[in-house]
Formats: sequence, C-alpha cells, structure tokens
Amino acid sequence: MNVKELYLNCIHCEHSSLAHYIHHLLEEKKISLEDNISKIDLKQANHQKVAEMIKTNLLGFRSRNGIYSLKMKQNEFAFIYAASKQEAIQFYTDTFHQTPLNCHEYSLDFQLSRGNDVISFRDMKKEFDRFPAIAGYSHRV
Repeated sequence: MNVKELYLNCIHCEHSSLAHYIHHLLEEKKISLEDNISKIDLKQANHQKVAEMIKTNLLGFRSRNGIYSLKMKQNEFAFIYAASKQEAIQFYTDTFHQTPLNCHEYSLDFQLSRGNDVISFRDMKKEFDRFPAIAGYSHRV
C-alpha cells in the first residue's frame, strides 16, 4: 500500500490524527504520495504542529460521531449518531421522554437496506449536518 492509498483511506474512515500526520509529513517533504507506507516515520513529525492542525481541524473532519442502537421496546430500536454512548442516551431521553432499555455502539461500516439500496452508517452519516441525530428506526421480527 502506498501513502496516497492510506491517506485517502484515513480521510474516508475519518482517522483524523493519522490523516493530519500524513498531511504534515507530505507538507514537510518527509514522504511522497507514491512512497510505500513503510516510509512513514511519525518520529519525524513536529508533534506540536500536528496537534495544532488537529485542534484547528485543518483537514475539515466532521466531529467524531459513532452510531448507537438504543432499544425502545422489545423489538424496536432507534439508531442515533452521537459523540458518545452517554450523549446518545441523553439525546434519546430528551427526544422520547423515556430512558432506553439499552444502548450499544455499532460499526459505522455496518450496512443496511434502505429502499432497494444498501448503505453503510458511515455513508449515511454524510447526509447529516448536525449531531446528535436520529439515523432511523428498526423493527426486528
């Protein structure tokens, strides 16, 4: 795998820290996009500079939100994008005026049917501008 493939993968999967480190190393000409990833040496980075890049969100990552399944009733679930399990539960409680029966984090790469298509929670997340947010509901048979 080359640096370009890893960099694009980091951006797609929202691995903000590694993407910013790669960006910094590219900027400083310590690596090139065509290099093998074995050439990446994070010790060559100015960690303070990268920390500032991450803090200012130089690459424009959205906030780091996961997807949580909150059990509403025996076979009914709400899926909520939130920064943490606690935020998902609080949002659910504020929205539905009741406490969920449980709350579990799902992988953003989990795929589900939507109409005639299949979409991952990661791709669906791009449709939202504000978080926390309700991604949808599910009824298990």
